[in-house]
Amino acid sequence: MKTLARIVLTAVLLLFGGLAGARAAGTDILTVAVFDLESNDEAVRGLGPKISALLTVNLSTEPQIICVERAELEKVLGEQELGLSGNVSADTAAKVGSLTGAKVLVTGRVMKTDDQIIVLGKIIGTETGRVFGEAVYGQPKAPITDLSKELAKKIATVVTQKGDVLVAKVETLEDRVKRIKEAVRGKTLPSVAVRIGEQHFGQRVTDPAAETELAKILDESGFKLVDEKSTNRADVVISGDAFSAFGLRKGNLVSCKARVEVKASKNNGDLLTVDRQTSVAVDITEQTAAKTALQNAAAELAERLAVKIAK
Repeated sequence: MKTLARIVLTAVLLLFGGLAGARAAGTDILTVAVFDLESNDEAVRGLGPKISALLTVNLSTEPQIICVERAELEKVLGEQELGLSGNVSADTAAKVGSLTGAKVLVTGRVMKTDDQIIVLGKIIGTETGRVFGEAVYGQPKAPITDLSKELAKKIATVVTQKGDVLVAKVETLEDRVKRIKEAVRGKTLPSVAVRIGEQHFGQRVTDPAAETELAKILDESGFKLVDEKSTNRADVVISGDAFSAFGLRKGNLVSCKARVEVKASKNNGDLLTVDRQTSVAVDITEQTAAKTALQNAAAELAERLAVKIAK
């Protein structure tokens, strides 16, 4: 039994050590969404979506990258009336990142000259707007599988080595609270009740992370919180639902995706605002990854909601 306990303890330490080492080296796992590459020239017409699909497959094999599923990306873009291909503006990149949790977008173009085919890849940070480019070249009849694999390797290198530039620095709770206080300075802050149900894999959660995080940030930002035990009625009620689900496993790490949907109403029922936020998180356990994803989504919502409900 002592030997078994020692083995288990060693394994746990190795898992935590590996995760800490990855973070210290700046190689956190990043979520990537691949758009269809443009291929408008007659000689390469139709190659863009095929190469993009192959890029997604190849990037998915990289240990520091998690790709947004193509079907999910198409659904989200369709709902927002955004195309899966074409030029991606900074606003579009930020919106896609917000809706899918993607930190990096990949788009580009396929071209053909007299003696070669060229595949250009553009790597865009959804939070910072920074852009990097890569390209691969092949003979006119070069297999697109080879070109896609080569470009995926180059993109993966950029994502892992330039992650600190593509992705905004992690913000502390104190930084976010400070910014909220500045935004609502001079305004009357209403009392607030926060009621957000939470589910993971279709099961109700007893200690909802989204509700806790949202309430904590509003409380520290100066808003008075009211719960069901309070004798006073809240001026504003923030209600909604939060969902989290398993994404995929990469080695010892697990990704989970979460979405939080809320509405804020006055106590007379008048609607103040409706909002939603998606987030993705990675950890060594599914439960922690799910909670972190919900917590991150709620933190983003808290900042937007605070400004809208302050009088």
